Amino acid sequence: MYVKGKKTLPLEKIKNVLLIQLGDIGDVVNSFPCARALKETLPKARIVFAVRSKAAGLIEGCPWVEDVIAVDTSNRSFLRNIFYQVKFWRKVRANNFDMAIDLRRDSRSAYLAFLSGAEIRVAPFSTEGKVLRNRLFTHLYDQEPTVGQYIVEHYMEPLAAYGIPTTELLPEISVSAEQEMAVSSLIKEEGIPTNIPLIVVQPFSLWSYKELSNEKYVQIIRRLTDQGLYSVCITGTAGERARAQQIAEKCEKNVFNLAGKTPLELVPAFYKKCRMFLGVDSAGIHIAAAVGTPVVSIYGPSNAVSWAPRGGSHRVVQKKMDCVPCGLKGCNGKEKSRCLDELTVDEVWAAIKDVLS
Repeated sequence: MYVKGKKTLPLEKIKNVLLIQLGDIGDVVNSFPCARALKETLPKARIVFAVRSKAAGLIEGCPWVEDVIAVDTSNRSFLRNIFYQVKFWRKVRANNFDMAIDLRRDSRSAYLAFLSGAEIRVAPFSTEGKVLRNRLFTHLYDQEPTVGQYIVEHYMEPLAAYGIPTTELLPEISVSAEQEMAVSSLIKEEGIPTNIPLIVVQPFSLWSYKELSNEKYVQIIRRLTDQGLYSVCITGTAGERARAQQIAEKCEKNVFNLAGKTPLELVPAFYKKCRMFLGVDSAGIHIAAAVGTPVVSIYGPSNAVSWAPRGGSHRVVQKKMDCVPCGLKGCNGKEKSRCLDELTVDEVWAAIKDVLS
């Protein structure tokens, strides 16, 4: 439902577009179809993607955009922050944006859209008491709540309403030859066998209530490597390396700890080389699916219908319980999920066998 502004946009006049997605890395991946829709509708326009700094390395793999604006929210001293803000806003304003599109409902991205200088500013309408936020946009579209709506469809809905559609809703990330070469070098340096398929396991999430226990991963990895048919790489951030090592040390062979060794700009190329990706509800499952690698995703309290990668080569493992999905941060909001505690290794293994067969 259109809430503010005309129902049509003067698309023929648009030359420079700012697309804003200040969510987490997975949100950015699932916003790639929005960039695609813009380029398909406005093939001569220059598209710039604004994302948080931690996600900026992915934008090289988005072929529908010409540039990226990285929003750094880290703490700085008063003086350093002044220098940063001056440099940042000079870069933003130098683009001479005609239109800014915000995919979220938070205030930070609204201020970015408003201060970008874009005459046309489009966003979903917010009903969460952010009166000032809504006033910063020229066009607002109110989305009707839809249970189980695919997250990409959710992001695309306002764009499609204003005449910016796409029929390709599955996110895609392109990988360059240079990135593939860099990954091949990494694999060689780490001593990972190239004569048997490689499987990626990412056990970690930003949120502990989305994770399986280490012991369950040990059992799953042992089943994968026992017969020498597969190698397994455990991935994660540098801060998760010690936890990854705890898992790797309990597995007997062909298990490699790459946590912290794959910068984000190389992660898509690395996942593309793998036979399968196994992981929890986190950015990794979306990146792997976007480069065409089959994914087995493990879900707890989150809504897998909305968030899990779509496509015939992927599988979702989620405990069948009356309370699932509850959408809470663990049972009763206590950061611990019974649906994951009770999920068995055999249930995960059944999905893995289905994919690998």
